[in-house]
Amino acid sequence: MLPLWAVFVLTMAICMGAVEAGAVLAGMAMRHREKEPDAPLGSLVGAVLGLLAFILAFTFGMTASRFDARKQLVLQEANAIGTTYLRAELLPPPQRFEVRRLLREYADIRLNGTIENVREVLTKSEEIHGHLWSQTKLLAAEEMDSEIRSLFIASLNELIELHQSRVTTGLQYRIPATVWMAVYLLSVLSMLAVGYQVGMSGMRRLRGTPVLTGSFALVILMIADIDRPGEGLIRVSQQPIADVQRMMLRNSP
Repeated sequence: MLPLWAVFVLTMAICMGAVEAGAVLAGMAMRHREKEPDAPLGSLVGAVLGLLAFILAFTFGMTASRFDARKQLVLQEANAIGTTYLRAELLPPPQRFEVRRLLREYADIRLNGTIENVREVLTKSEEIHGHLWSQTKLLAAEEMDSEIRSLFIASLNELIELHQSRVTTGLQYRIPATVWMAVYLLSVLSMLAVGYQVGMSGMRRLRGTPVLTGSFALVILMIADIDRPGEGLIRVSQQPIADVQRMMLRNSP
């Protein structure tokens, strides 16, 4: 997978190349006295650029909705960790101390996860899930209020489910390859049409072409950035988990 800076450079190069190719095609047509009427050609270029803008807006909407979903899942996971930690205080002493220790370790792992160590974070998180569930099974032998036991198990189940939701939304739900193909194909066709129109006007190139291609490349870069959690500048804040971590440290046994 290309790094994000390479995505921008490659997109710029593809678009600029398409503009130049369009200008060359127009020059060849002009030499054969096949000049296109300005009005229909302008309408055609406008329609293709509008279609490109539409597909970019559609793709951005896909990534933006998943970005919002990732933010909500972080908040929900932070709440689930905090709730489970507080309810663990009602457990018998052997399980209480171990469960709280595991939850503090869990929050630390989740907070320090990066794109480079994501597999390690997932493995450790699932190991802690297993340890937490082992402690929960021991509660069956303890004499305690059944309602408290049920509340704790419910919060722990929610915590484990949110882990899987974050994995699915963050790592598996990505923009399909067919959508990326459509974006780049329309980009090439649009820039080709722009270059053709410029060539038909009798100009070799338009000074504003780099601005146009750079604008579209920047939008595509932003979409790719949002679609890759943890890689670029647009990231989901982990502050809710950091706040819960501080709460647990203040209330540690």
